[in-house]
Amino acid sequence: MCWTITETDQYDQAAIDRLGNKFLVGNGYFGYRGTLEEYTKEQKTATIVSGIYDRVGDLWREPVNAPNGGYVQVSVEGQPLNVLSGNVKCHSQSLDYAHSVHHRRTAFETASGNMVLIIARRFASLAHPHLLCIEYTLQACRECEIFIQTGIDGDVWDLNGPHLERMAPSTAGGVICLSASTHERGIPVAVCERTLLPGGEETIFQGEKRILREVRARINWTHPYIFYKFVSIHTGVDSTAPLEEGIALCNRAAAEGFEKLYQEHCRLWERRWQECDIQIKGDEEAQQALRFSMYHLLAIAPTHADTVSIPARGLSGQVYKGAIFWDTEIFMLPFFNHAFPAISRNLLMYRYHTLDGARRKAAEYGYRGAFYAWESQDTGDDACTLFNVTDVFTNRPLRTYFRDKQVHISADVAYAFWQYYIASGDESIFLDGGAEVIFECARFFLSALYYSPERDRYELLDVTGPDEYHERVHNNAYTNLMAAHTFETCLKVRDLLLARYPAQAQALIARLGFARDLAAIESALKKIYLPGPAKTQPVIPQFDGYFALEDVALPDLLKRKLHPHEYLGAGSGLATTTQIIKQADVILAMFLFSERYTKQEKAANWEYYEPRTEHGSSLSACSYSLIAAQIGKVDWAYRYFMKTATIDLTGEGKQYVGPLYIGGTHPAGNGGAWMAAVLGLCGIRCASDMIHIEPRLPEHWSEVNLPLAYRGQRLNLRLTQSEVEVQAAEPLTRGVEIELGGAVYRLPESGALTLSYLPEQVGQSA
Repeated sequence: MCWTITETDQYDQAAIDRLGNKFLVGNGYFGYRGTLEEYTKEQKTATIVSGIYDRVGDLWREPVNAPNGGYVQVSVEGQPLNVLSGNVKCHSQSLDYAHSVHHRRTAFETASGNMVLIIARRFASLAHPHLLCIEYTLQACRECEIFIQTGIDGDVWDLNGPHLERMAPSTAGGVICLSASTHERGIPVAVCERTLLPGGEETIFQGEKRILREVRARINWTHPYIFYKFVSIHTGVDSTAPLEEGIALCNRAAAEGFEKLYQEHCRLWERRWQECDIQIKGDEEAQQALRFSMYHLLAIAPTHADTVSIPARGLSGQVYKGAIFWDTEIFMLPFFNHAFPAISRNLLMYRYHTLDGARRKAAEYGYRGAFYAWESQDTGDDACTLFNVTDVFTNRPLRTYFRDKQVHISADVAYAFWQYYIASGDESIFLDGGAEVIFECARFFLSALYYSPERDRYELLDVTGPDEYHERVHNNAYTNLMAAHTFETCLKVRDLLLARYPAQAQALIARLGFARDLAAIESALKKIYLPGPAKTQPVIPQFDGYFALEDVALPDLLKRKLHPHEYLGAGSGLATTTQIIKQADVILAMFLFSERYTKQEKAANWEYYEPRTEHGSSLSACSYSLIAAQIGKVDWAYRYFMKTATIDLTGEGKQYVGPLYIGGTHPAGNGGAWMAAVLGLCGIRCASDMIHIEPRLPEHWSEVNLPLAYRGQRLNLRLTQSEVEVQAAEPLTRGVEIELGGAVYRLPESGALTLSYLPEQVGQSA
């Protein structure tokens, strides 16, 4: 199976945008878009560094795009070799996603008929998070002179900038540097570059926003010209001396050499794949799509710090303000929980480090506890505006209620902490801040509840659920279920800590003044309204009054659009008075709380909501895949799995909301692909006491092999159309039980546990 994706002869702006996302390389600290070396800001070149944000005036606060240290422009016979203007005879761009290495190969014909070939490869070092390495090769059929400009371009692409000020080019021995500081807070940013140029006399050109090396050389076919660039990126967020550290890193990298750094980088990526690679036999398309999805998660996963998380568009640009949404907790964490629990822990600790921001937001709206930001950045304060969408007809901003009414975000955070504990068995997460986060989220919902004396129940009114086309509704089923789960989790964590760590538990409860709240939470949990299926109506109403809305078919609603980018929500959009929803809402809740519902109830709700869902979010398809698998609709489950898994391969995700560009990678969709494959089609569900397996493999999947981290153990699973095999990858430190077809088996300390099953018999109790 090939681990490389390649595209040829793609030069128009739409293709450049798509390939910039698709061919991104990254190491968690920074992402470098898959653009060509000669590209500039017009082609959306970007080096997005994790955790540094800036705001200019009243514009949106967003990530900082660092100066581009990978810039190279070669000229022959006075003409630049640029795919956008040159005479290109053949061109290919590819990504080796086994090792996160970008390749390009371009042949140009010059005015004199000479043929010049560019071959380049680059990687964001996994061993050295601040380092970008580039190898650049030039060959010609006939001997000719080349003119090379290479260095650091500080005239960068910004959506709401410019974010960098006081740019200062400088040199330090063989290193060139471009220093700047951010507009809002004056955070220093330094990009340094050391280039190994063989022969030729080098000169340095310094401009207002760039510093370049210029060199002339002669090349032919048997004597190619090869040079290497070592680029460092440091900021004041994680460095006390960004410029000095950058210079030192460039010199060390040059001393080690490209090949040694490349081999080290590749070994680390190979080790990663050993921990998470899933092998699907019988379906090369699905195999590549799933691996590519996992690649994009790994390329942006923060291993260097626990104060950052994964934004909704990863490190592919400044879209969505580089903010962290609920996407991370609900759709990305499952992959990391069962492949790289240490990364999951980092992502969750980010929520602890931003807890004060969530407290500030709760107080702003008159609540207690922690109301997490809908769009969270470095401090945890909400970057989401009150006018998040622009009307395509009037060009005026539309009032939306994402920031103030999507209260389920706090429940999503609490849910994620508990799911991490279930998967890992790591109790220390609660002592290190997780318990405080969960307690404060529960306190928030306690203060947000409304009591109805007539119904003798607690309700959540005036909220917006995952379906953003219907804002300010009452008793959204997903939100109520998640709030109740937050209360349950709060009480479970209290009991666990009191039993295992009584001194720490009592100290935390006393410090938070939480004893009275705990009693109130126990009472509220008994009376919170949980919309559910009834004997006469198995379909759960998404919110109060949902069934009274116009029941129009989705194709008919879309025919009413007057503009292709018309937004369907925001109070007056076409969908708001209908039952058409943006994305999975009730269906997602049914997956997250699978044990609450029968197979028949899931089937009734899937059949009802599926044709009424527009899938206007990359979060949606995986939820429908997961429930389709549980109810035996394997063809549908596979279809939605592939829709999710190929989103960054095809680039077919939604590019605009109104006139707002929202392109980029889709890490939530990438995580959803893993969920749909492993938790859906392979039917794996991990509880605290055992692993439940109910395979629902597509007919053409002859075998699936996958690794699974579970409560401190590493397991290897093999699934076929009639057999499940589970084996410990290393000596067991505790017993592991497997449930299949209603029977429970204990995993032996050595050797494999092999179980047979009949596909038509699994999932009868779903």
